[in-house]
Amino acid sequence: MDLTGLTLRVAAARPHVLLAAVPGGTAVRLAAERLLRARDWPRASTPAQADLLFVAGPDLPELRTPLERLWRDMPAPRARVHARTADEVEDALNAGRALLGPPAVRPASAAPPADAGGHREGDHGARERHEGDDQTPGHDGHGDHGGHGGHGGHGGHGGGQTEMPGGLPMAGQGADRDGLTLDQLHLPLGPFLADWPAGLTVRLVLQGDVVQRVDVDEPARPIDDAAAEAFWVQPWLRAASGEPVPVGEAVRRRAAAHLDSLGRLLAVAGWPAEAVRARRLRDDLLYGAPRAAVAPRLERFTRRVGRSRTLAWLTRGIGVVTAQKAREAGVGGPAARAGGDVTSRYRQWLADIRHDLPRLEDPAPLDVAVEDSPRGPWSAEHPPSAALIALLPRLLEGAELAAARLVVASLDPDPDELVSRGVVEVARG
Repeated sequence: MDLTGLTLRVAAARPHVLLAAVPGGTAVRLAAERLLRARDWPRASTPAQADLLFVAGPDLPELRTPLERLWRDMPAPRARVHARTADEVEDALNAGRALLGPPAVRPASAAPPADAGGHREGDHGARERHEGDDQTPGHDGHGDHGGHGGHGGHGGHGGGQTEMPGGLPMAGQGADRDGLTLDQLHLPLGPFLADWPAGLTVRLVLQGDVVQRVDVDEPARPIDDAAAEAFWVQPWLRAASGEPVPVGEAVRRRAAAHLDSLGRLLAVAGWPAEAVRARRLRDDLLYGAPRAAVAPRLERFTRRVGRSRTLAWLTRGIGVVTAQKAREAGVGGPAARAGGDVTSRYRQWLADIRHDLPRLEDPAPLDVAVEDSPRGPWSAEHPPSAALIALLPRLLEGAELAAARLVVASLDPDPDELVSRGVVEVARG
């Protein structure tokens, strides 16, 4: 029996896809998630589970090293593709499946010549990058942390630290809050985790399972600023430039953004069935489903999630920030209105979705000074996600590691806001 050929055929028929989204690539990620669901291709949450690495978004040189770590940690047979725009997604997925097939049946266009580094590179369809080889995978610490689906270590550890097997740095020592000397562990979360803001890297210093210190890296920027778009705030960017935009389009985008955030949080909290429902409803809104078609399902979803005692129990008392403290930190929108813990914030998203439902088809012109963008009042000079990211150290320090992913998911800052062309142009004056 040809076991190698059988393995390749199985992988090619229904590949497990590790989706690595970069800042500015939200539209690509959404298109990929929708097509993967339509094809019933399973999503991988770690490199060890994946056959196909799918990079979504513009080229960011700063993230090439962590992408290579993901690639090295994937077992053979494996393939890698890159879609820079949503229009390239289908061709990229087809090329990835072709690369995973047995060599004898791969189409010539899907097997470009290998470069000097041993990677297959070339053009196929919409000019995405394809790579496939049979090198032995390395190890880089892509473990599960805290029992909430978190996978840390994709960002590299750096700093010249001595590493243990598996890529994790060896623990140093430091005094904890009670004056005891405990081991310290430096652990980066991001930039490529399942259900995590695209490209965000949060560096934690742990003693035991308690976060002692938090540093957040600046978001990576694409080579070409024009290639990055802040997908969720497009109606506000267009209205601010003088283009007439209906209120219905903006609130539809805002409700879809909240559903996207809820999908992340529900997945991190371990409720995958509702996470899938949130994403299906998100896609229905984005693809223009009429209010009458989505309203009953949205009502059932918001009621079921909002009334879940288990979800509230899992998230209660975590990441508390009062409305006043949030506003003092420059945070607006749902996080400020919620004025509480993770439970309060996801319930605020649900309340906002219910509030927006009757206005999905409102033809009135959008006033950016009246209607908040998904994460707060829109300002290109001060994107709302910048304040959310700046708030993370305050909320994470002193928290248990198991709660860190939930706190980040409940704020869900959007790095796209910091690297999109409209924002970059304003920042440069």
